[in-house]
Amino acid sequence: MTVINKIKENLFLFLVVLAYIIMFIIKPPMGIESIKNSGYYIKEMLMIMPVIFVLTALLDMWVPKEKIMKFLGKDAKAKGVFLAFVVGSISAGPIYAAFPMCVMLHKKGASIRNIIIILSSWAVIKVPMLLNETKFLGPKFMAIRWILTVIAIIIFSWIASKVLKDEDLPGETVTKTGLSLNRDACMGCTLCAKNYSEIFEIQGRKAMIKTYDKTTIDKEKLQNMIKACPVNAIEYIEE
Repeated sequence: MTVINKIKENLFLFLVVLAYIIMFIIKPPMGIESIKNSGYYIKEMLMIMPVIFVLTALLDMWVPKEKIMKFLGKDAKAKGVFLAFVVGSISAGPIYAAFPMCVMLHKKGASIRNIIIILSSWAVIKVPMLLNETKFLGPKFMAIRWILTVIAIIIFSWIASKVLKDEDLPGETVTKTGLSLNRDACMGCTLCAKNYSEIFEIQGRKAMIKTYDKTTIDKEKLQNMIKACPVNAIEYIEE
């Protein structure tokens, strides 16, 4: 059962390893080439991701949640859509560098629609990409492609925001009392579960918020627990 549970917890990684094994059995040269390509991307990620994590952590500390909600939240409307396009278009680095930042933005109140716009803009209409596109394919091609892409992003981000809900995104559990827990940041130290077991528990080596009566919450104890969290994964905002 332990092995099965491990496979379930790391299903995607298991499927990738299985795919490599099958490639090596069926066509060894393809398997070797795939390993080389994977090694290149892993090396690139090891060089880029630490910088991204540092920048994301700094933004998390410096930019108040209220600002993110005001400019990228659900109530930002057209202003939020425009800013999301700007953020995605002027960003640098490969698309996977956007994921930690988008997790942080969502945690601070950015809407799913604006997160999708940032990711889509980062992937297909970044300024450096547009400049190269103009150079090789001409300004007319670039302009028409940019306009149609922006329209498509607006439409699909609106559709996705109707299908996806905040609770569908992994990594953060939010309760009605304003208590939130970023499971992606959680390192499984168990401090919260040990010191405030009425609210917190450990599941899958990560902290979780229990269902509890909000009228019985000890705010002083909770604030001490928030300060004790080594990765600042817990947040409580008064209603």
